[in-house]
Formats: sequence, C-alpha cells, structure tokens
Amino acid sequence: MASKKPKVVYDGKFIRMLSNNGWEYASRKNLSGIVGIIAVSDKKELLLIEQFRPPIGKIVIEIPAGLAGDIKGSEDEALVKAARRELLEETGYTARSFKRVATGVPSAGICDEVITMFLARGLKSTGESHGDGSEQITTHLVPVNKVEAWISKQQKAGKEVDLKVYSALYWANKPGKK
Repeated sequence: MASKKPKVVYDGKFIRMLSNNGWEYASRKNLSGIVGIIAVSDKKELLLIEQFRPPIGKIVIEIPAGLAGDIKGSEDEALVKAARRELLEETGYTARSFKRVATGVPSAGICDEVITMFLARGLKSTGESHGDGSEQITTHLVPVNKVEAWISKQQKAGKEVDLKVYSALYWANKPGKK
C-alpha cells in the first residue's frame, strides 16, 4: 500500500506523533537506532534489569537496551558501540564479545521503532551502574535455566515482563563461544 508523507500531529522533546493515511503512531526523535543486549555470563546466567516504567505505572523486567546516536556529537554512533555503552551504563558490566543476532519491530501497530539485538558474552562487572541520570535500575543475574520460574515469581509480585526477555532466552540458550 502506497504511503503519503506522514503528518505531524504532535512534536515533543523525545517523540513525535504522526498520522499517515489515518493511522496514528509514535516516532522517536534524535537517534540513529535502538539496541537490545542479551547479556550472558560464562556461568550461563542472563543479565536482566528492572525499572519503573511510567506509561504502565509498574516495575518492568527487561533486558538492557537503549538508543544509538542520541548523544550530541555522536549522531552516527555505530549500533555495537551503543550496545557496549548501554550495557555498561545500565548495568555496570562489560562483555568480551558482542554479536548482532536479530533486528525487528517491537510493536509495529503503534510505533516505527526497529530494535537490533546483540548477544553479549563473557560479562565482567566494573562496579556500580549509573544509568543516564534519570534511571533507577536494579540488575539481576539469573541462571538461564531458572529464568522462567524467576519471571513467574516477579509477575506474582506485581511486576511486568518485557517480551524481549523471552527472545533473549532463545538466544541465551543457543550454543555459542564462551
């Protein structure tokens, strides 16, 4: 279906709302991409984070993730560089290797986001995470074979789970180099 140039309905600091052929959707501003990091330790633990998400008013269990090219002066930031930066920023961990494993849309009916997923192996803690100044993030290293039970416990405690966690489980369970 041919698409017209989208009409801007709302233009905020970080997002804009667009309308195209009567379909309204959100579009992030000032970035070159979005990255998700599937961080797996040498002990086969998945690094997960939790943080409060105002749109749903709950704490959400997620994989580390973030924006590429959103920092002034680094608008052309490579996605793998952004993945390394976001992993360190959100969790305080670095990784020995990063491998691009998937690219796709998280919610094509409401936004134009495309996320590139990286599998990060060989985690090393460098100390405390610091977020971007506005984030309050808690990290969890959970054995891959216990993630589903751990998630169930978190949901019973009233937390939500980002569906990318289940995608991360798929990649974390694939054999790979240590």
